Amino acid sequence: MNRLSHLFVVSLCATLSTTSLAAVAQKRPNIIVLVADDWGYSDVGSFGSEIATPNIDSLAKEGVRFADFHAAASCSPTRSMLLTGVDNHRNGVGNMPETMPAEHLGKPGYDGVLNDRVITVASLLKDSGYHTYITGKWHLGKTAGTLPNNRGFERSFIQADSGSDNWQERPYAPLYDKAAWFENGQPAHLPQDYYSSTFIVDRAIDYIAADSHDQQPFFAYLGFQANHVPIQAPREVVDKYQGIYKDGWDALRKARHARAIELGLIPEGSGMVTMASTGDWNALRDEQKRYEARRMEVYAGMAETMDREVGRLIAHLKATGEYDNTLFVFLSDNGSEPTDPYDITAIKLWLQFNYSRDIDRLGGKGAFSSIGPSWASAAAAPLSGYKFFAGEGGLRTPLIISGVPGIQANQITRAFTHVTDIVPTLLEAAGVKAHEGLYRGKAVEPLIGSSLVPVLQGKSELVHSPQKAIGYELSGSAALFKGDYKLVKNIEPVGDGQWHLYNLKTDPGEVFDLQQQMPERFVSMQVDYAEYARANNVLPMPVGYDYKRQGQLYALKHVLIPKLKAAWPPALAGLLLLAGALVVWRRRRSERAS
Repeated sequence: MNRLSHLFVVSLCATLSTTSLAAVAQKRPNIIVLVADDWGYSDVGSFGSEIATPNIDSLAKEGVRFADFHAAASCSPTRSMLLTGVDNHRNGVGNMPETMPAEHLGKPGYDGVLNDRVITVASLLKDSGYHTYITGKWHLGKTAGTLPNNRGFERSFIQADSGSDNWQERPYAPLYDKAAWFENGQPAHLPQDYYSSTFIVDRAIDYIAADSHDQQPFFAYLGFQANHVPIQAPREVVDKYQGIYKDGWDALRKARHARAIELGLIPEGSGMVTMASTGDWNALRDEQKRYEARRMEVYAGMAETMDREVGRLIAHLKATGEYDNTLFVFLSDNGSEPTDPYDITAIKLWLQFNYSRDIDRLGGKGAFSSIGPSWASAAAAPLSGYKFFAGEGGLRTPLIISGVPGIQANQITRAFTHVTDIVPTLLEAAGVKAHEGLYRGKAVEPLIGSSLVPVLQGKSELVHSPQKAIGYELSGSAALFKGDYKLVKNIEPVGDGQWHLYNLKTDPGEVFDLQQQMPERFVSMQVDYAEYARANNVLPMPVGYDYKRQGQLYALKHVLIPKLKAAWPPALAGLLLLAGALVVWRRRRSERAS
């Protein structure tokens, strides 16, 4: 019996069985959600990448690839919607704490953590008899009441911040004074042989194995740090990519664009723009080209290493007989990361004291790397934009779902899909009734997404009605989706702050602005967006807002200035000594010159 037939039988038995509740629960599917961090649209092999991702691709062969899936343009807003099925402005994460302007702090919807008006899918599944686990990145709160053990997860080992070093227990930037890891709500420490992707899978396997005796199904959420900065990976994996990127980001972008068309992810003849932030590869010196290529080699190695660890989890489930009864969801939380932290003054100074950027050390312990905007644009190919902005390259990411009973295997759907659709999908697959704005007698935010099960089973080609308007906003960049069309504006430096209109069905690369050809649609969709913003308490951004400047202010306020104040007397003495030495040096230099 193959996997799909087995799942159908399991589903049928779960419906018809008259045995005990425990026996029925045993037949419900396990659920595993794999969340990649900052992967571009075409960073997966089955989405057109040259990076080796055979284990994730195997899930694609057994399931459905969503070519038109949309998340938010940064991590915690996406994660908040992924776990609650509620718009991020209503669930408390209208923005990340690290990039939230002071004017928004504490306003409704801008808590920076999940509020108490939403219920997580973990809580709903736990109530229905599932074991619930989370390992890896959380980034939805780190006070006692906002950690996963108080949001429906039985077992948890999580990183509470936006990220941390992948080799050591240390922060990756001066946004934090330490790496905030917690196990089951208590501060925790990492082992000496730690590497992020390996450890995250280790802990997930430990949790699954620990409860395997009671035959209950499980929900496991794995939040990988790959490929969030710092880009780090084992040397032997990185070296496999030597020479692959020697022709630069333009060549990579064109190759991935062609591959996406060949796979059927985007229509034949789709255009592609070159972003203004993309550098001129041919203008680089040979040593600069080698350095840039090495950065992308490390990036590829980090992605392949994550895939290898996913394969280890799959192997464990096969060995224990659980694989054929497991539903998998794979996605990236947003598009590729364009930010080079060395371009941010306060963070650059901190990095120079804490990390190396030598080419021979990139990827290893104590070394820091990122890919920057040019490679990020290639990682998002064939789309325009990247993380933090509302272009398709920031919002559209790979989504793969497998293991649903009756699923049509190895299929691609171009149906518009949103991250808030995941919770209804998981609940339907688990046979759990979705709450309708009431939980244990308390009014809560209702789910706003739609189940993807009809599309997965080939019973529908659409997830949402063409008349349904779906809004989005983050840090001043915004979008409104309706049918085949997208209304979008991006703040500087990526955009001009003005609205533009695109047909995503024919033009996913956002090349042809249709506002002149379709003035009525252009205006009506702006009206739809205004209603979305009003209903969800979306706040306007302060004039001149920039996410990098805001991150620098956060670092200064929360880490750098407090550390300077604590060390002020010795720091002052050091400055005086330095000033004195400079005066002596200048005097001697003047004497020699005379």
